[in-house]
Amino acid sequence: MKLLSFSQQTELGANRTSFGVATGTDGADGIIDLGDRLDGVRDLSDLLAQKRVGEARTIAESASPTLSLGDVIFERTLPRPGKIFCIGVNYGGRNAEYKDGQDSPDKPSVFVRFPSSFTGHEQPLVRPPESPQLDYEGEIVAVIGTSGRRIKRQDARQHIAGLALGNEGTIRDWVRHAKFNVTQGKNWDSSGAIGPWIVTLDEIGDFENLHLTTHVNGELRQDDTPATMAYPIEYQIEYLSTFCTLEPGDIIFTGTPTGAGARFDPPKFLVPGDTIEVSVPELGTLRNGVRDE
Repeated sequence: MKLLSFSQQTELGANRTSFGVATGTDGADGIIDLGDRLDGVRDLSDLLAQKRVGEARTIAESASPTLSLGDVIFERTLPRPGKIFCIGVNYGGRNAEYKDGQDSPDKPSVFVRFPSSFTGHEQPLVRPPESPQLDYEGEIVAVIGTSGRRIKRQDARQHIAGLALGNEGTIRDWVRHAKFNVTQGKNWDSSGAIGPWIVTLDEIGDFENLHLTTHVNGELRQDDTPATMAYPIEYQIEYLSTFCTLEPGDIIFTGTPTGAGARFDPPKFLVPGDTIEVSVPELGTLRNGVRDE
């Protein structure tokens, strides 16, 4: 099941926000609007928090689409995400991109982002006037559906509602303002994206077999699978839940492969007019343009 958040213009010109289920391959059959079908659920964040994904599935199994993808504007998939964790330097070869002489660490690098730093599918990433170094990072995003603390690795999938795609966009020069601090470069408004939907875990097999690619203007830049991760997704959940309780609506950006724009010589930073596509066949394609603020 593909769960998405969207908005649309009403006949009176108002902006209506809702959530629903995209049906068919890549949503080609349309959207089943759940906004008026689940009492007391105002959005997708509520659906997860109230543990009512099963009710959404029951409705989707008998209802017909009432909207097409072209009728709506994709909004950030989770309108009110909880904790947003990001795992750094995780895919094969990533540690070698950092010329600090250090061996591969035995624990993951972790940082956090704010909800306002992400936009939705088909929405532009925003390049600020303070820096021309807007970069892309295609990622698989794990969405927590069941609370847990000190979750064992072998039980991790039981706590995941589904997976989405992310572009963990970064202002590169701002992550180097201090030796151990990336917060500034990772939290510019609308510098990243998540979407186009959450694919529930029943439609996803082994994480290691997911094939993640990132294209910029049609050029392949990133190409890898979670099989090369130093810290697999299940381990990430075990590790993070050791020091805090993971709750429904929390999300984890699980790492990006080699090939970000900063690693080219000269660097290939994003400029207005570029199109970035992050894809995994089982999850679809997250597409964003770029505009100046």
